[in-house]
Amino acid sequence: MQSMDEIYQRYAKNVYHFLLARTCNADLAEELTQETFYQAIRSIDHYDGSCKISTWLCGIAKNVLLTYQRKHPVLAEIEGEAASELQADSAEHDAISQISRIELLRKLHELEDPYREVMYLRALGGLSFREIGEVQGKSENWARVTFYRAKEKLRKEEI
Repeated sequence: MQSMDEIYQRYAKNVYHFLLARTCNADLAEELTQETFYQAIRSIDHYDGSCKISTWLCGIAKNVLLTYQRKHPVLAEIEGEAASELQADSAEHDAISQISRIELLRKLHELEDPYREVMYLRALGGLSFREIGEVQGKSENWARVTFYRAKEKLRKEEI
């Protein structure tokens, strides 16, 4: 069995990228990576070798993220929505992962209506596209298209 120092050196980057892809926040991903390895050290005697160490660590990271999301539901909702909506387009995902949430909110505020309103309702309000359509008196498809166009505007401005 490798020492925890060797395990950290070998797998920390993988765990960090695993968490970064789910949070779109470099600082949070770093913090959760540290917590993951802390939890791994605490439970190393439970590792039975039935899976790869990287798989075991990502399982711990997933649980650490879920714990964080339960303790910080509003922040988790914003980050989770940003991650799930932006992972489909890697260029958008890369751009979002390089900026802070504050900068993202600043850019969202600069969007004109209806783009700004749809982004707020989706990312901050957690509404489905159907619900956004109802709120705006439009169709679900209108909400999807407007959200997509807002993301494109943000991407073209190179946030």
